[in-house]
Amino acid sequence: MTTYPHESHLRSILKGISWRIIATLDTILIVLIITCIQGECNIEPAIKIGLIEFLVKLFIYYIHERIWQFTFKDGTVTAKESFFKSVSWRLIATSMTFVISGAVLKDYGTVALSIAITEIFTKFAFYYLHERLWLKIPLGRVRKIIQRKEHHE
Repeated sequence: MTTYPHESHLRSILKGISWRIIATLDTILIVLIITCIQGECNIEPAIKIGLIEFLVKLFIYYIHERIWQFTFKDGTVTAKESFFKSVSWRLIATSMTFVISGAVLKDYGTVALSIAITEIFTKFAFYYLHERLWLKIPLGRVRKIIQRKEHHE
C-alpha cells in the first residue's frame, strides 16, 4: 500500500505527458505491425493515428486522473486500486483507439479491431507499470525542482 495524498495539477499534467509518450510510441508500433500484416505497410497512418491520440487522449487522461483523485481520499493507493484505475482507463482509451484508427484507416473492420485488441494487452501492462512507478515519486518533488530552478534564474 502506498501513501498518496492529493496530487497537484502539475503532477497530473506531467504524468499525462509521460504516459502519452509511452502510449503513442506503442500505438505507432502496433498500427505499423497490424497494417504490415494486412499487406498495407505504411508508417504515415501509424504516425497520424499516434499524433491524434496523443492530443485527444492527453486531455482525456488528465480528466481521468483528476476524477480518480477523489477516490484516493484516504491517502493510500493499493495495487488493487491501481488495477481498477488501469481497467477504467483501458476501456476509455481502447474505445478511442478503435474510433481514431477506423477513421484514419477508413476501416472499422478487422484492422481497427485488431489494433484495439492488441493494445488492450500492451497498454494495460504499460499503464499499470507507469502508474506504480509514478507512485514511487514523492508528491511535491517535481514542484520543488521547478521552484529551485526558478529561484536560481
